[in-house]
Amino acid sequence: MVEVAGSKSLREELASLVEDTGIQYIRGGAIGISTPAFETKRSDFEPPESESVESESFKDQVKGFAKAWGEIIVELGRGCRDILQQSVLTEDSYIVKKFRGPFAQVSCNLKCLNEYLPEDRDPVHAWPVIFFVFIIAFAALNVHIKGNSSVPLVKQVYIHPPSAIRIMLPDGKHLAYHELGVPASRARFSMMAPHAFLSSRLAGIPGVKLSLLEEFGVHLVTYDLPGFGESDPQPYRNLNLSALDMLYLADAAGVNDKFWVLGYSSGAMHSWAALRYIPDRIAGAAMIAPMVNPYESSMTKEEMSRTWENWMRRRKLMYYLARRFPKFLSYYFRKIFLSGKHGQIDKWLSLSLGKKDKALIEEPKFEEFWHRDVEESIRQGSTKPFIEEAVLQVSNWGFSLADLQVQKKCPRKGILPWLKLVYSQAECELTGFLGPIHIWQGMDDQVVPPSMTDYVARVLPNAIVHKLPDEGHFSYFFFCDECHRQIFSTLFGSPQGPLKSTDQTSIQGDGEEASTRSDSNME
Repeated sequence: MVEVAGSKSLREELASLVEDTGIQYIRGGAIGISTPAFETKRSDFEPPESESVESESFKDQVKGFAKAWGEIIVELGRGCRDILQQSVLTEDSYIVKKFRGPFAQVSCNLKCLNEYLPEDRDPVHAWPVIFFVFIIAFAALNVHIKGNSSVPLVKQVYIHPPSAIRIMLPDGKHLAYHELGVPASRARFSMMAPHAFLSSRLAGIPGVKLSLLEEFGVHLVTYDLPGFGESDPQPYRNLNLSALDMLYLADAAGVNDKFWVLGYSSGAMHSWAALRYIPDRIAGAAMIAPMVNPYESSMTKEEMSRTWENWMRRRKLMYYLARRFPKFLSYYFRKIFLSGKHGQIDKWLSLSLGKKDKALIEEPKFEEFWHRDVEESIRQGSTKPFIEEAVLQVSNWGFSLADLQVQKKCPRKGILPWLKLVYSQAECELTGFLGPIHIWQGMDDQVVPPSMTDYVARVLPNAIVHKLPDEGHFSYFFFCDECHRQIFSTLFGSPQGPLKSTDQTSIQGDGEEASTRSDSNME
């Protein structure tokens, strides 16, 4: 009995050390399987039926994944930082030697900004955080603005089929033009109108009625400058060539006598060039808010200051780049003008506008005209003509406006001039432009400020200036029937209609008569 009890206790001890397999050894050598014992033992390790194991949700998995990736990125950033500090940002590094001085100078200049930081914040750590927070906020704001459905859709640029008449110039290039009003053979007055920057032959006199042109017997010829619209590019052009192009076009359009030139805004420089280089063919000039070279050396400091003070900084930068680094304008023009989308004229050209101008550019008729004119202007998809035009505006024109002033030129003193005077009966002759020059200037014009017209009036005292109170750069010239009638009445006198087929009156004589009437009206 003692042995049996001892063997029992031994089996119990072994069962307490190892898991019971359910196999039992019975006296007599038989091996039995105790199923109930096995089931009972397994049931000790099974969880209660009332308790259920909850599975991890998808949200928790995403959080865990993001947290793990965040830890990896942080460790990667620390590793990259250590590598940079140990290899690139050492005292002997080329980068440190090259940029230590400039960085130290910039850091010294910006040191005053550290006063706005809390006292317990290290500027080295605080400013990068501020910078990246600003970048993230700006990006979020930009996304919000783009996603705002209330923003109006931007109209896409559409290139229309060719529609211009073209002539071939002596150099083999073509010039596109457009005619309005009465035919040249029946015109009392012919007028040539070069267009302004970012414009085309379609501009002319915006909104002018054909009935008004016929009433005064006016033959209006507008044309695309080289590289604009349907005119061929003409690299390395200057204002002398521009005047000759106008002369060739007048002959091709059937204008055989003197003609008037109409210059508006920056297009006025081509009209000034015509007065200088082909004065014998010009009957007179009508200048509407005429632009002059903003770097003109003969301008006084006061005139220069009044001219530049109201311009936007971006416009000043455009003039500076056109004068010093014109190649940089290509990126700007391609991003704005050639982006394939329309925009507002004041935003595209960096213009400050007066009250009447702001109201005008919001009108549908102006927007329709502006879009169509721009589409024709950028037809060729090249920035070169725009750069050339901008450079011409701020470069040396090859002449001064003072050269247009009427002066007496007499033979010089000396023996040779005296002999020429005796044998050739030489007399003093008048130089400059002898015809009338009329200038209309809006006093609220912030694009071409009145100071420019004051300068013109100073160097050309014979020019007749019509000051327009409360008028801006566009308000008097665009879509104003009464304004157009006033301009024609000032230039041509009372309307007489086109020439009749039996009328042999010379157009040149009419031009001179109109000039006399204009001067008498001003008196």
